Amino acid sequence: MPLSPADETRTLLAPLGVPAPRVSAGDLVVRSPIDGAEIGRVAEADAEGVARAVAAAEAAFLKWRCVPAPRRGELVRLFGEELRAAKADLGCLITLECGKILSEGLGEVQEMIDVCDFAVGLSRQLYGLTIASERPEHRMSELWRPLGVVGVVSAFNFPVAVWAWNAALALVCGNAVVWKPSEKTPLTALAVQSLFERAAARFPDAPEGLSQLLIGGAAVGEALVDDARVALVSATGSTAMGRKVGPRLAARFARALLELGGNNAAIVRPTADLDLTLRALAFSAMGTAGQRCTTLRRLFVHDDVYEPLLRRLKAAYSSVSIGDPRAEGVLVGPLIDARAFDGMQATLAKLRSMGAIVHGGEPVEVARAPGGFYARPALVEMNTQTGPMLDETFAPILYVMRVADLDEAIELNNAVAQGLSSSIFTNDLREAETFLSERGSDCGIANVNIGPSGAEIGGAFGGEKETGGGRESGSDCWKAYMRRVTSTVNYGRGLPLAQGVRFDLA
Repeated sequence: MPLSPADETRTLLAPLGVPAPRVSAGDLVVRSPIDGAEIGRVAEADAEGVARAVAAAEAAFLKWRCVPAPRRGELVRLFGEELRAAKADLGCLITLECGKILSEGLGEVQEMIDVCDFAVGLSRQLYGLTIASERPEHRMSELWRPLGVVGVVSAFNFPVAVWAWNAALALVCGNAVVWKPSEKTPLTALAVQSLFERAAARFPDAPEGLSQLLIGGAAVGEALVDDARVALVSATGSTAMGRKVGPRLAARFARALLELGGNNAAIVRPTADLDLTLRALAFSAMGTAGQRCTTLRRLFVHDDVYEPLLRRLKAAYSSVSIGDPRAEGVLVGPLIDARAFDGMQATLAKLRSMGAIVHGGEPVEVARAPGGFYARPALVEMNTQTGPMLDETFAPILYVMRVADLDEAIELNNAVAQGLSSSIFTNDLREAETFLSERGSDCGIANVNIGPSGAEIGGAFGGEKETGGGRESGSDCWKAYMRRVTSTVNYGRGLPLAQGVRFDLA
């Protein structure tokens, strides 16, 4: 029998370096979604606290920017070592605080470790360009310089990995970081901050204040967004949140990196391997209890395979194991809180009133977890893409529709406001390439024969339209955390001007 979340939390925080006073006094009550039990009370920052944190980060940046980038990478390498040593405990804490099954909690820590490895290599590859100049004896080049203080606002569903995507790259680029985690998951943030401080204590070039943590609700985030000393804010959350953050940053000409809502789709074609497809759809739609930004929410299935696939999906949905995410064999844990649960039930009620066929979705009683909010994932048969299907309900609801041809399926895939992730299941090369072409998916992520969720850190992550347009993690995303300088050096004795302009003094 597992310990209660409250008891287990106490046993995990000490080895992670979080002192008891940091989680035992304050106005913000932290509850585990497993059973609703209180697992901590933490102090929230106020406006003065935000200002102090940003000031400390700015002072640290002025020193850190002068440390050579490969040396900056060494600090991130040491942080990765701390994460490796603490992986088991931190993964368990993630499960306790946000309700993911344990393999997903451990996977999130591994994602942090992987992005640290990526950033360490990047620290020796912050390349600029040498550009051909039209003027003789001139050299033109492109330089990249640290940006300043980077603010990170993260969400509950990936309570620490999204911070690592941003922080690891920002740090090797020479920036300081101020982090406002979700108020639903502050304990994992405290643990990660403690691990970073351990790494910094082993690294003599790390200035004090390089990584700052601000715990609190919307008011803390707003103060961070509005501080003129914060050069870039990377914010992950709902589209509604992005509509507020984006204009506030634009008003002061700061940079925004927005990772917002997703209403992700998959297309299943007649040639699809249905065994592979079923496994991919099940994880994409039910993993993390449907609370990923990349969760599969819409499924467009060709007439020829609709009935056999739907039959297998209904069997999977009716039999999937739901319960305490720490228990062996459980695949679906709780929704984060009552609001998420009520939102799911309200959406399903509306769908039933519209005549949609709903399979599952009912509340699930979980022994020894009376305060948790558990529900069976829902499978909803739709005739047209309308109503709630056009929006993102952050819960395990999968809409299924018949389609006649590929063009129709692609049109439906693109006919929503969000544009994060998408996938197609087919063994027809022409269909796969059409889906990936300029007339195919309009999303930032487009996969073939895998689901829309489960992105690797080596590729740029993000989406289009109301998803915000931001990109994090791999590829050339490091450029978002730096400023670009175009430099021209005249190493001759003449002064030819560009475009043939003449300006000769008498």
